[in-house]
Amino acid sequence: MADTDVRTGRRAFIRAAGTAVAAPALGFVGGAFAASAFAAAAPNGGATAVDPNASFRAVVFPPSPLARQPFQLLPTGAIKPTGWLRRQLQIQADGLGGHLDETWPDVGPDSGWLGGKGESWERGPYFLDGLLPLAWQLDSESLKAKALRFIDWTLDHPWPDGMFGPPGNDDWWPRMVMLKVLTQFHELTGDARVIPLMTNYFMHQLQALPARPLRDWGRMRWQDELVSVVWLYSRTQDPRLLELAKLLQAQGYDWQGMFANFPFKTKVDPDVIKKEAHGGDAFMEDVGLQVHGVNNAQALKASPVWSQVSGKGTDREAVQHQLAMLDQYHGLPNGMFSADEHLAGRSPSQGVELCAVVEAMYSLELALAITGDAAIGDRLERIAFNALPGTFTDDMWAHQYDQQPNQVESSLHRRPWTTNGPEANLFGLDPHFGCCTANFHQGWPKFTASLWMATADGGLAAAAYAPCEVATTVRGIPLRLEQATDYPFRQQVKITVHPESPVAFPLRLRMPGWSQHTVIKVNGKPAAAAAPGSFATIERNWKAGDTVELAFDAQPVAEAGFNGSHSFTFGALVFSLPIRENWVRWRKRGLTADWQVYPGSRWNYGVSAGAKAVASEHALPVSPFAGPPPLTLAVEGRPVPAWKAEEGAADPVPVQPKAAVDEPATTLTLVPYAVAKLRITSFPVISSPS
Repeated sequence: MADTDVRTGRRAFIRAAGTAVAAPALGFVGGAFAASAFAAAAPNGGATAVDPNASFRAVVFPPSPLARQPFQLLPTGAIKPTGWLRRQLQIQADGLGGHLDETWPDVGPDSGWLGGKGESWERGPYFLDGLLPLAWQLDSESLKAKALRFIDWTLDHPWPDGMFGPPGNDDWWPRMVMLKVLTQFHELTGDARVIPLMTNYFMHQLQALPARPLRDWGRMRWQDELVSVVWLYSRTQDPRLLELAKLLQAQGYDWQGMFANFPFKTKVDPDVIKKEAHGGDAFMEDVGLQVHGVNNAQALKASPVWSQVSGKGTDREAVQHQLAMLDQYHGLPNGMFSADEHLAGRSPSQGVELCAVVEAMYSLELALAITGDAAIGDRLERIAFNALPGTFTDDMWAHQYDQQPNQVESSLHRRPWTTNGPEANLFGLDPHFGCCTANFHQGWPKFTASLWMATADGGLAAAAYAPCEVATTVRGIPLRLEQATDYPFRQQVKITVHPESPVAFPLRLRMPGWSQHTVIKVNGKPAAAAAPGSFATIERNWKAGDTVELAFDAQPVAEAGFNGSHSFTFGALVFSLPIRENWVRWRKRGLTADWQVYPGSRWNYGVSAGAKAVASEHALPVSPFAGPPPLTLAVEGRPVPAWKAEEGAADPVPVQPKAAVDEPATTLTLVPYAVAKLRITSFPVISSPS
């Protein structure tokens, strides 16, 4: 049996976590509502106003002339995590997610977004973009207070010309992030300051953009602002907002055009980027921005969001072509594409930035709502259950800038990165660069907020699966929905609906593309499932206590990848061979530390072309991503002596290498990707050992 102990040297990261606590009900009112609903007087003295009816803030589908879309995200706060998901969010709150401002000056009391002279660009808004929904999902008064300090300062200090934010810079880009924060805040509280500030800012921008157009990051990420423009138009129907939407698209980078004839088919050569910069900043030139991983992750929302304005089906569907190009030339088995810092080819020894992970998730959450494409839900889950937790320590007090699917060491080596430095895959406070330290916070909270969506015909849709509660109003009837599950570590989901009185509406359930024989029962009786990769619809008169049970059909699958390698999946989970971990503290960093991790066991194994994996279930721990693993796969492997590491990174997976002739085959025990911080995920397919 291969040695798969991953505990050696790992800190006892996980604090004791309590059982999930049912949260107070929040919800929405189906359909649109008039802009006059926001006409309450602004509060005096700058204190945050809380609308007593905010718990039932409406789901607002984009009105005409914006295009009709099948789903819409529920208002922020309508979905509360339960079970393992709540414990995961609590781990985030107990780690950097809830204490970053106490140990990192960039979001500390001197932040420019608090009126200070400190960092005044993107880091404050990035931090809030996850802190705000996390605070309400956990109903944490201390986290709410932290978020409100930034928000109150922002809302109470607009510029005379309509701009807002720190006076130290007038860059359009960081305000695009803060606008997302303000839309969530309004959905949570109904605060009367939000709509006027956003309106004044957009009108200022409409006048200013012709002379001061979008540039660098703002030009590449224009679609992130378009999300907020559509949000506001859906509430005020001010026609000038559509003018602004078209101006943003005209000045923004044409991502759809780039992917139509995708030119970046190999690992980016940093010398090429530097040459294109003509001695300037390579990151700010077009080629550097076009191949930047986070830009590409954010660009996944560009075509679907723009389709709301254009009304064109070709725009709405273009996201699938973008994903196909990224998969074909840069795809990794964890659901992401390589980008370390720039697009890096398909070798699983290349990395991907944490910022790209959380931004890809957010883009896919919006794209799923706009397109209704169930396959996007499959992709979202693969990233959320593998790439997202795979880049954190178990207690979320440290993270990597880059993670590798084949990650055999985390140390101060140069590695095969395109443009990143030697700190990039350390676990720490702000390894390599601090953008991910500020931005990672949105990953889990926004995923939670996207588990269920409203449907255009007045129903509800399960977009992704994890334990949660939904409190909402459907067709005028208050309704609470409980989703009990240990998915993705188990394959059963139980949904219980509790309408205040019987109400008829469609319930749509995503059928994962990998589940060939999903079983559905309604109140214990069989119901018709739908084809894999689609939505099953159950339309009936729902009564309190009605249940829907799903049983998915996950099977171990060997997926072919780079150089013919195989990686193994089971449902939404990707599996890896864990390497024994020896953790060495490099330096203390305030409340946390920076860590290097060295291997303590063999990792260079290959598998045969017909290798079959066998799944085994184990007890579910408090944190399923910290171990011991709740699910394992067993597969036969053989040592490949010629496969080595250089500069702390595994060589690219060799093509049909020879296995050792003097060593027997062994059973490799694979664990969920995120459980192993050092791991092999893609295995070479060996030639005959003879």
